[in-house]
Formats: sequence, C-alpha cells, structure tokens
Amino acid sequence: MKEISSASNPLIKKILLLQEKSKLRKEENIFVIDGWKETQMAIANGFEVETILCQQSIVNSQWFDEIKLTVDGRRSTVDFIQVSDEVFDKISYRGNTSKVVAIAKQKTHQLNEIKQDENPIFLVVDGVEKPGNLGALLRIADAANVTAVICCDTKTDVYNPNVIRSSVGCVFTKQIAVCSKEEAFAFLNKNKTSLFTTSLKASKNYLECDYKKPTAFVLGTEAVGVDVFWENKSKILFNAVIEKPTAFVAFG
Repeated sequence: MKEISSASNPLIKKILLLQEKSKLRKEENIFVIDGWKETQMAIANGFEVETILCQQSIVNSQWFDEIKLTVDGRRSTVDFIQVSDEVFDKISYRGNTSKVVAIAKQKTHQLNEIKQDENPIFLVVDGVEKPGNLGALLRIADAANVTAVICCDTKTDVYNPNVIRSSVGCVFTKQIAVCSKEEAFAFLNKNKTSLFTTSLKASKNYLECDYKKPTAFVLGTEAVGVDVFWENKSKILFNAVIEKPTAFVAFG
C-alpha cells in the first residue's frame, strides 16, 4: 500500500484545494468525502470512488477490513493510501472520527435522469446560498422520502464539504438535479406537477391542500424567500387548486 507522511505531498495539496475551491471541483469533476460512513453511502449509491486515504492508526484494525470488504463487494477499483495521523488531521475536518478521506467522481445531476414513481414529490430549492442549509434540506428530503431535490440557481455546489457534512451523507442517497428556474418549471409543468410556494401573502393552510398527485414544494432563501418567478407561476398554472401560494417554511 502507498504511504504519505508529508503535508507537502501533491495529492494532499490537491485534496485541500478541492475542499476549498468549487471551481476546481467542477473542472476536475471530482470531490472529497470526509468520513467512512459517508464514503460507504457514496459507494452504495453508485458513486465511483477513485481513492481512499486511510488514517495510519486504522490500517491494521477491523475498520480497514470493513472498508476493503465494502469496496471488494462492489467490485470497484480503488487506490488505497495510508496517511500518517498528522497529515490526516490536515485533510479531515473531524480527525480521528473520520477514519478515511475519499476522492470520488461527481454525478451529472440532470433533470432527465430523475426516476419518478406514480405520484412523485419534489423539493425545489431556489437560490440557496449556505452549504449548511442545503445539507439540512437534503436531510429533511431524505426523512420525508422526497422523490428528488431540484436545486435552482444555487450559490453553492452540492459537493461542497459543508453540504456533505451537514447532509450526513444524504447528498448521496437522494436524487438531485441542478438547473435554472426555467428548466425546473418546464420539467414540473411537463409532468403536470402541482406547485406549492412559500409566501408571506399566502392565505391557504398547507394542511388543507391535496397532495395525492405529483407535487412540488418550492423553498427560497432566508433573506428574500421564494423568487417572484415561482409565485407568478404557481398562481397562473394552479389557480383551480390553489388560489394563492401555499404557506410553507422558507429555508435556504
């Protein structure tokens, strides 16, 4: 097994840059996963993991045997690297509790890749800025068994380390599409989806609405809420069902 004991190693420097630079993640089409649990979830959900850096102190432990068993079970080709504890602390936010840091390939996150059931529920996240908030919304979507999360015009990327950390790996378990408002609306309209938006002007109680058909909840940012684009679309297209945008909690 390869070993790295210096923080000046090119791979270590690249990992630190990948954690910090969204542009580099996009250019290289890869990202960093901090933690064994999250790495397991990524592998189980079809993400291609290229490299796993193991903390030196776990190489001869059951943790490492579990890692190898998981990778071998998926018939994946992974480059394992042993990293000194000192260097591992530099690349891992959680240090000893992380056990491993992995490098994986990104998925494409296209709208046309979303697999739908008979009555899908979509969570549309409009203009989210804070990675921690996006991660929290992914946790909520996972708990609510939402079909897919559609991220419109976001100011952060789904592979930001804080998104992965705050989502507790749900970024790997949920279907996620990244697109513009216009693309999201065209997709929802094509699928005859009832659109519910957050609004301070709403008068309809969300408990009184019918969700027994394709449904989308649109959430905006903490600062300004949902963009007027969504309010206008919801009022025009779904006037027969919802007279005004339905009240919901804004979070972004």
